[in-house]
Amino acid sequence: MLYRLAADSLVLFHLCFILFVLFGGLLALKWRSVMWLHLPAAVWGVAVEVFHLPCPLTRWENLFRHLAGQDGYGGGFIEHYILTLIYPDGLTPQVQLGLGALVLMINIAVYARLIRRYVQA
Repeated sequence: MLYRLAADSLVLFHLCFILFVLFGGLLALKWRSVMWLHLPAAVWGVAVEVFHLPCPLTRWENLFRHLAGQDGYGGGFIEHYILTLIYPDGLTPQVQLGLGALVLMINIAVYARLIRRYVQA
């Protein structure tokens, strides 16, 4: 039960991390110190998508599921709703490059605005 809870918690953390990579720059517009957490996270998110790097969160989640005696992602709410957001069907290398480019464009736009605001102040 503990391993299942750890795996499910990692899925939720994984989703939050992805959302932070995508939209954490918006938090930096409000709280500038967030940028020191967001920039490395955004770089990692882009690198994972562009270079097809393995995500350690996925590896740890699968390890915990194996230790919990689970074969795959069947069952409850977490697996049915959250996992399909993180691991959609049809995720090809081309789609991953597009996602990496999307993350990059969103964050360039946000940080350009943040830099303009900082320079004008």
